[in-house]
Amino acid sequence: MSEFVSKAVFLSYASQDAAAAKRICETLRAAGVVVWFDQSELVGGDAWDAKICGQIASCALFVPVISAATQARLEGYFRLEWKLAANRTHTMAEEKAFLLPVVIDDTRDAEAKVPSEFKAVQWTRLPGGEKAEAFGARVMTLLGGAERAAGGPRPAQRAEGVASPTRRATPNVSRRVPAAAWGVAHPPEKPAAR
Repeated sequence: MSEFVSKAVFLSYASQDAAAAKRICETLRAAGVVVWFDQSELVGGDAWDAKICGQIASCALFVPVISAATQARLEGYFRLEWKLAANRTHTMAEEKAFLLPVVIDDTRDAEAKVPSEFKAVQWTRLPGGEKAEAFGARVMTLLGGAERAAGGPRPAQRAEGVASPTRRATPNVSRRVPAAAWGVAHPPEKPAAR
């Protein structure tokens, strides 16, 4: 596995949140994080579905962008991305950091329509994708040592904009912290897919 793939972040979002996702992507890149962002990585002729699925299967961290738009859409390609990432956590040890949900508005985590694996980890709040500098530093930390002690306590202090999880993970749910964000959006010719 190449260094690019093994240290990359996958950023998954609904098409309505493209502007906020782009701001998060730019902030992460400015912090030195490798982000695969579909708007700049997918080109004409790409087998975009296979490329996206491959990136989810090999990224270091997965960052789902959660919002009112994702709440309103009961179908969308981003939901497939979320399920692929959630399923990937089942093959990981508890210590492996992988999921890092980001909320860009006032969507409440307790009511979010997300896979249960997302609710088992700490969420970050970045209204509109802004004020993400501390988030970029957190992602770099996770990429540098993407493992934590099994069952270890969460940090006593939370960074500004970080939401609390709504419940503890059950023994059958893997706890993951997605910190890598591969920017993923569908090609313009497939807008309904996201």
